[in-house]
Amino acid sequence: MMKKGLIISVSGPSGVGKGTVLAQIRKDNPGFGQSVSVTTRGPREGEKEGREYFFRSKDEFMKLVEEKEILEYDEYVGNFYGTPATPLFAMSDGGTDVLLDLTIAGSMALKEKFEQAVTVFLLPPSFDELRRRLEGRGTESQDIVDKRLLQSREEIVHADSFDYVVTNETVEQAAGDIEAIIRAEKLRYARNKGIEEAL
Repeated sequence: MMKKGLIISVSGPSGVGKGTVLAQIRKDNPGFGQSVSVTTRGPREGEKEGREYFFRSKDEFMKLVEEKEILEYDEYVGNFYGTPATPLFAMSDGGTDVLLDLTIAGSMALKEKFEQAVTVFLLPPSFDELRRRLEGRGTESQDIVDKRLLQSREEIVHADSFDYVVTNETVEQAAGDIEAIIRAEKLRYARNKGIEEAL
């Protein structure tokens, strides 16, 4: 019998490097699935529809919510972010492990609905480093950077609601830690019930 793929959600404050760490994990494990989120924010330079996000208007987004096509969603700095349900469960049911880049509230909502999901909170080495990374993007005004830093301080108190916490000292180290978590989760007895009958 085919085992379902893991659903792994990685969250953390803006600028912590989630996208870069997840890209490294996918490079190391090209078979992992990627659930592309839907957002109401505009695309940044270099971002493409269906690759980084599905970009939708607020009216279009709320229509998807009403149709229950959005599994979970959250508002962050004035924009909505949500996870489309159908492609996510199709991948998991087919045995593909899926990595999600969710907001903190999004990860907690996912865990509430699906206890088998694995949640990881990615921390920066320090707030000074987080500020440096946010300012280094050069994509947002100082006012937005300050708002993101303020929100980050409020978000980090929720780290204890997650299954695991990983500090992003370097991309390679953080990716390796998350890959170790995934390997360990696959070995949980609860995910391998019935294995003795197959021996």
